[in-house]
Amino acid sequence: MMAACGALFLRELRIAHRLGGGATIGVVFFLILVTIVPFAIGPDLNLLSRIGPAVLWIAALLATLLGLDRLFQSDAEDGSLDLLRMADLPLELIVAVKCAAHWVATCLPLVIAAPLFGLMLAVDGLALATLTATLLAGTPALTFIGAIGAALTASLRRGGLLMAVIVLPLTIPVLIFGVSAAQATSGTVPFLSPFLILVALSLGAVVLAPFAAAAALRAMSR
Repeated sequence: MMAACGALFLRELRIAHRLGGGATIGVVFFLILVTIVPFAIGPDLNLLSRIGPAVLWIAALLATLLGLDRLFQSDAEDGSLDLLRMADLPLELIVAVKCAAHWVATCLPLVIAAPLFGLMLAVDGLALATLTATLLAGTPALTFIGAIGAALTASLRRGGLLMAVIVLPLTIPVLIFGVSAAQATSGTVPFLSPFLILVALSLGAVVLAPFAAAAALRAMSR
């Protein structure tokens, strides 16, 4: 079982890179959003440092959605999804492995690049460390919640917009507590409480989302 999961994980990483949903496109999109914000807000460094964590979290959320609509759609189009359903691995485990590969290919590079992009928004050192920790803890929830929308729209040829409409409201709690924890260095809110809630949201999504996505994929085949 572990060998099959490892082979599926590597397959998903190769597909993500080939379809343009890998690290490069996500980081470039992340960079574009971070770059245009100072032009829209102005050169006020104090203002940029205050809104910097929120901007980076919104950029991470939107960058995570890139390629997420293809998580199951490409497999449904070429028949691979039918073969995955007939595999010895439970469909829930297959969904979890595909989500983990998407997180490694798309979200992990964003977490690594966040401190550099935070400097562009005048975010100080302690706030950068806090922001990176919150992104590391919260982005798994974005991926696994997004997998539910990707499974629901897998049979649609242009379901990216519909997937975003389904997923974005579900990610609002992650965004709220992620930004609250990231802004804890300003002294307005404590860090531990929103951070623990953020971790709980990610753990809950990792546990529950594969079952919901697998149920949607099974319903699609009927």
